[in-house]
Amino acid sequence: MAVLAPERTESAPEDPAPARRRRRPPRPRRQAVRPLPGDRRLAAVLTALLGLATLVSRLWGISYPQDLVFDEAYYPPEGAELLELGYEYNRGYTFIVHPPLGKWLIAAGEHLVGYESLGWRLPSAIAGTIAVVVLTRLARRLTGSTLLGLVAGLLLALDGFSFTLSRIGLLDVFLQVFVVSAVACLVVDRDRVAQRVRDGADRVTATGFRLGPRGWRIAAGVLFGCACGVKWSGVWFLAAFAVLSLWWDRATWREAGAARPTVATLRRGLPGATWALAAVPVLTYLATFVGWFRGENAQGRHWAAQNPDTDWPFVPGALRALWHMHGEWLTFHSGLSSPHPWESGPWSWIVDGRPILLWNPQGLTDAAGGQIVRYILMLGTPTLWWLFLPATLWLLWRIVARHDRAAGVAATAIAAGWLTWFLNTDRTMFIFYMAPAVPFFVLAVTLVLQDVLGRPGASTFRRQVGLGAVCLYLAVVAMTFVFFHPVLTGAPLSHAEWLQRMWFPSWF
Repeated sequence: MAVLAPERTESAPEDPAPARRRRRPPRPRRQAVRPLPGDRRLAAVLTALLGLATLVSRLWGISYPQDLVFDEAYYPPEGAELLELGYEYNRGYTFIVHPPLGKWLIAAGEHLVGYESLGWRLPSAIAGTIAVVVLTRLARRLTGSTLLGLVAGLLLALDGFSFTLSRIGLLDVFLQVFVVSAVACLVVDRDRVAQRVRDGADRVTATGFRLGPRGWRIAAGVLFGCACGVKWSGVWFLAAFAVLSLWWDRATWREAGAARPTVATLRRGLPGATWALAAVPVLTYLATFVGWFRGENAQGRHWAAQNPDTDWPFVPGALRALWHMHGEWLTFHSGLSSPHPWESGPWSWIVDGRPILLWNPQGLTDAAGGQIVRYILMLGTPTLWWLFLPATLWLLWRIVARHDRAAGVAATAIAAGWLTWFLNTDRTMFIFYMAPAVPFFVLAVTLVLQDVLGRPGASTFRRQVGLGAVCLYLAVVAMTFVFFHPVLTGAPLSHAEWLQRMWFPSWF
């Protein structure tokens, strides 16, 4: 008796294998991107108020002293030359060693106000304020908490190092704001891409699907190019976050269930990343040299014409001359080893080991003939900076134990902005080189405070105790900032009052 095979119903697929190869069930996320809180308007208002308070604190008394202090001897005069000529004047006794964008920004203040201390310091105050606002928004997005975003912005506003950096005509504050803004744009791009993939979950194949234009990533490329146009150290951030951005893409495809997330990233993300985070930064960087290209007497402008027998003769002479000048800059920076009384190594920066004395006029006395001290010290708020190292170690724990993406952002920036300086410790270095990394150290401290505060699902008592501890720490940082404020602004102090604020011999 023959056994009849069961009929195949129309609802049952003949071979489910192709469907399995095309897409697998999404993997549960170990650390999902936190949703933004719903208090959008309130967050915007509070952030604006914090930004306004920060700007006022930076501008109050910013004209003092009216003389050029520290490396203001270079950049405000060069900014004035850019306004007059379009390039830095090539004197025989000077050597231009930084790209022009930061000096153009200083020149903008000189154009608005005039060649005076307020003019060449106003752009720094604005840049420092923007850095506080951007960090507030970045921390809010990374933590999913408006409160923690405001905590991060407030800590940066109360940092004495960032405060003095925002009141002096140096380049590093512009590097800081461009870097933190570029990172913020990439984080927004990460979240937008994740949302697109979630919205198109039914279209996910083994190699993903086309994501469309990514304007936030292009904006990040422009800002990274601007950072490099201020100082070359911006390139470390560009390289590190270009890799991290692709890693985020891979994680997004993996979580969406793409069977081949690496291939999906290479196919859907790498071509656009090559344009946005390689070509766009280079083009932006070259655009900062427009004045140099047009200047007849700009430094090294006619090197190619004076040296016709060089390699790559088919490359335009101006580009070969620019390349040669960059080689000279690289040699200068790599071999810079001139002793300086306020130089310091990167191992001391993280603990405020050697701040920089910017201004200390001698021979000042009061009406009774007593000594008056006016001291402007680029000093990080100690109660904030002394938490940088333990907070960084806490980041590593969060990355390993929780696969925490917010910690990954901060750790990547700290590696790019601080650890890279250990590659050449023989070079003469100063604490303000750490400027672009400081907002991310502050972010690391904020993530520690997030754990102190406790998770939203914790008991009311636990949250209240955590909130009390966070508020107490903020109060301590604020009081420390107020205590050191006179030596951050050059306010008149008696010798005894000054000594109260000189906690270590290395601060003298």
